[in-house]
Amino acid sequence: MADQVQWQLSGDYFENCSCSVVCPCLVSTAAPLTSKPTEGVCNVPLIFHIDSGKYGSLALDGLNVALAIQTPGPMAEGNWSVAAYIDERADAQQTEALGAIFTGAAGGPMAAFAPLIAKNLGVKKVPITYRVEGKTRSAEIPGILHMSVDPLPTAHPSGEMWANTGHPVSPEKLALAVGASGNSFTDHGMRWDNSGKNGHYAPIRWTSQL
Repeated sequence: MADQVQWQLSGDYFENCSCSVVCPCLVSTAAPLTSKPTEGVCNVPLIFHIDSGKYGSLALDGLNVALAIQTPGPMAEGNWSVAAYIDERADAQQTEALGAIFTGAAGGPMAAFAPLIAKNLGVKKVPITYRVEGKTRSAEIPGILHMSVDPLPTAHPSGEMWANTGHPVSPEKLALAVGASGNSFTDHGMRWDNSGKNGHYAPIRWTSQL
């Protein structure tokens, strides 16, 4: 099914990795994602809100998804461990569709990450709250994840720094951000505190075609 269904979605995303600001992945000189994480490993949640979306004729409007990714070294070297969290409001068909999209099995931007994943930690259906308040993005999965990012301070009148980094999630533009105090993830035997660490956010507009 994933190879045949055409889909599209638009919405918002943010992340907060364990690297110091600014993330070395964005400025890798040898090739994309080849720089060593500032803490040796990279612990990063990517959190998504779908404003509007269709998987074939199936509506995905208003649903949220989170991915928790751990890499033991430079991201380009692979060996990623990935846990997925899907909005508990999604029905069985929507859950299958979101799983196909966010694992890259259905094509689109996340397909670029699929070859780097060595360990699939599974999928959980959970309540996910996603908020955009001014320029602040935040998300909550009770007992598992609490994350919030704000724009990296800048003298620019807009209050934001946007970069064209080629990041697969949002290739055209990505805001530089910083994690708030108390940002944490706890699950699958992992405990992360990404307070004050590197962050990004951006609007997303994805289709099944890369």
